[in-house]
This record gives sequence, structure tokens and C-alpha cells, in this order.
Amino acid sequence: MIRSVAADVILAVAVAVVLASAVGLLLMRDAYQRIHYVTPLALVAPVLLGLAILVQSGFSENSGQTWLALLFVVIAGPFLSHATIRAARIRQTGDWRLSDQDRDRPGERP
Repeated sequence: MIRSVAADVILAVAVAVVLASAVGLLLMRDAYQRIHYVTPLALVAPVLLGLAILVQSGFSENSGQTWLALLFVVIAGPFLSHATIRAARIRQTGDWRLSDQDRDRPGERP
């Protein structure tokens, strides 16, 4: 009974994280700002989901497989974010590197 309630609370927190990230994605105006709201979706929510499964079923084959898949998600998340921002930069400017004009304006984004 307590395990079930604890798992439900953890799942509720994961849902709240996803909803808050979705609201942040909707409110931000460009890809550079939106990428910060993808991180909780890609890292925090899956970890909470893994914790809920671990609490519900304990250490078992199912929880082990869940944590193995979660490991791949956590490792791939930062690389995917970097590739997304680089693709957005290439689409916007034609190259991912800073131009001479961008170096002269350190506080502004192109």
C-alpha cells in the first residue's frame, strides 16, 4: 500500500515536471530559449519514472531493464540538445560558428 502511494506521488511529480516544461516551451520565443525547457523532459521526468518503477516493483528484472534504458536516455540527452541547437544555428545563419559580427556583440544572440 505504501509503495503504491509513493509510486503515485513520484509519478505525479513527473507529470508536473512535464507540464511545467510544456508551458515553458509554449511561452519561449526561439529555439535557444526553448532548449532549456527540454532538459527536464529529457532527464528529470525519465529519472522520476524510473524511481517510481523501482519503488513499485523493487529490485527486479523489470526495474533493471528500466534503469538500463534510462541510462541510455540520460547519456544521449545532452548530445541531442547540442545537435538540436547546432542545427538551429546552421539553419538560421548558414554556419554553426560565430561570425566576426557576433563576436563583437557578446550580449546579443544572432
